Amino acid sequence: MELADAVDAEGVVCAVGAGGKKSLLYALAGRVDRAVVTATVRIPIFDEHVSQVVVTDDPAAAVHESTEWPLGVVPEREREDRYRGYEPERIASIADANANAVLVKADGARTRRLKAPGEHEPQIPDCADVVVPIASVRAVGEPLSEAVAHRPERVAAITDLSVGDEIRPEDVARVLAHPEGGMKDVPEGATVIPLVNMADDAALVQTATEIAEGVHDRVDVPRVVVTSLKADDPVKTVV
Repeated sequence: MELADAVDAEGVVCAVGAGGKKSLLYALAGRVDRAVVTATVRIPIFDEHVSQVVVTDDPAAAVHESTEWPLGVVPEREREDRYRGYEPERIASIADANANAVLVKADGARTRRLKAPGEHEPQIPDCADVVVPIASVRAVGEPLSEAVAHRPERVAAITDLSVGDEIRPEDVARVLAHPEGGMKDVPEGATVIPLVNMADDAALVQTATEIAEGVHDRVDVPRVVVTSLKADDPVKTVV
């Protein structure tokens, strides 16, 4: 299955979680016609992944006027290494503009492989059509710590782990499927398609498949996608 089909990349697609949000958005941007990349949280400079980035208070106008795709829109360059994101309610105007997919980074994880969101996370717009909670299979076998997990104490709170314990496939599945984890603040009517990333070899694909089956045991989702997002053919299996 192609990546865009696997995650139903049409309309407003929001990536949350840890271990591949930006990689997913950039991979989709190159595979979907008339794609827009944006964010509701801070996002590292991503100019190399799109045809152009427009810094604007009127993102809908920028999308309407664009002749270069994929397009990035952001409200402000906050620092040398990152942009700010729009307020979630601004995404609806982009969705109504001239694009086939609006690809939204709606969460932050500080490059960790697993996370459970904080009190004010994620920042998913009400207009989201698809939410993709992400975790890295490479968290499995690692100790639950700040080196691997963003907000490890929250991960511990929704699993039966203590900080320092070894992360198991079932723990990653529980985080992805939990209402205070990957399912947090999903708008009514949005489709949830969890994704397990960094399955870069056969053994990791097998572990990621175990995670995917664990997600299905806990929550009703149409599929779980197993990927190696930096590969030319990123979809390894769909469960």
